[in-house]
Parts: sequence; structure tokens; C-alpha cells
Amino acid sequence: MTRLSLPTIVPMLLLSCLLAAPAAAQVPAIQQDRTAATPGETYEAGDLYLPTSKVFVHVGKTGFGHEHGVIGALSQGRLLLGATHDAGELVFDMTSFVADTDAARRAVGLEGTSSESTRQQVNANMRGTEVLNVAAFPTARFVIDSATEDPLPDPSGVRRYRISGNLTLQSQTRPVTFMAEVDVKNGWNRVRGAFRLKHTDFGMKPYTKALGAVGVADELIVRGELWVAPSVGAAQ
Repeated sequence: MTRLSLPTIVPMLLLSCLLAAPAAAQVPAIQQDRTAATPGETYEAGDLYLPTSKVFVHVGKTGFGHEHGVIGALSQGRLLLGATHDAGELVFDMTSFVADTDAARRAVGLEGTSSESTRQQVNANMRGTEVLNVAAFPTARFVIDSATEDPLPDPSGVRRYRISGNLTLQSQTRPVTFMAEVDVKNGWNRVRGAFRLKHTDFGMKPYTKALGAVGVADELIVRGELWVAPSVGAAQ
């Protein structure tokens, strides 16, 4: 059976924004002394390590449709954990979003694989003028107002932060708030979180065909994993 193309998968990707992914990515150890002689790039507090900071979107289905997984990257980003204002900004590279790769499907908990021809159809629809329209809108932005630590301790000991800001996808801007968990790996803050959005929140109509018998759900689940420098340092 041909897998459903999803012209509405787009809105999710933007938020893509944000933060919560499954398996831990590989990142270089960060050395706290920025003056140390290392061949690595220097990072300021709050800078993202872009190669492994990713966004994942789970697109649900209606009727006889199919679920989809999407993975995307950021072109730049900064997140100041603990800031009560001007806590940073995430810029999503919309042209990098790809649907139904094996990694994307696993990341959102979907089994099975998608054929190359189906992926090509889905991605063409997703990036085209009816959905993401990446030619006209190559980026999406999440301007972070605050990233404050939750005063209530987590039973597991993991630090939790409430992240609030405004997400702009194409010409629509909406407020977004979610909880993120933070742990430390190789000297980096690994920030993971998830939130739900709706296509219609951004003025988009969920795709349907066959008189509504096949389609994608209005609600999307956005997950992400961000690797954030906790202080000035150099990646090794």
C-alpha cells in the first residue's frame, strides 16, 4: 500500500522546535578553559552544538491514513538556562526537514520502514508551496522569553526547566511553553522536551483525501534534543 503523503506535516516541523529526543547523540567533550590549546571550536555559555541538536515530529493519522516521523536540524541557536528574560533563540532550517527516514521513525516510536518512492512523495508535498513552502520560508524561529528551573525537585533527581517563548512558522506566531529535562553529558547540558501543537494553530488545514477517509491528525507531537554549552569552553 502506498504510504500517505502529508502535505500538512509542515507545521510540526517548525517547533520543531523543540527539544526532546530519544537516544543520546555523540558530542565532543567540552573543555571549560576557552584559552586552552585545542583544535576545537570555542563555545560561549548557551551556545548549541548544532551537529547533534535535532528536532523530531510525530504526525498522527485519521481514518486509513499513515503515521509519519520527521527529523530536522537547526541553523543556529542559543539557550540560557535559568534566564528569566531574553533566554535565547532557536532557528530551524526548514530545508533540512526529512520525513520517514528510519531514524526519524524510530525517534518518534514508529515501527517499519518507508519505501524510497514514498519518502520522495511525502517530502515533495511537505516542502512544497501547499505546506512548508521552504522556497519562501527557509527558516522558522522560536524566540525564548524565559527558561526557569522548576522549584519542585524531580523524584529522579533530573533538573527540569519551564521554557516559554513565541514560535514563528511562516507568517504565524504563537506562544509555546513546555517542560524540559536537563542532564550533563561530556560537559554539555543535554536539554530534552516535548509538546503538542495543532496544524490549525498555524492556519494550516490537515491533509485529507477520499472524502476524509484518509488523512493526518490535526495534533502533532514535537520532540527535540539540544546540546547546550553550560559555560565558556572549547570542544575537543
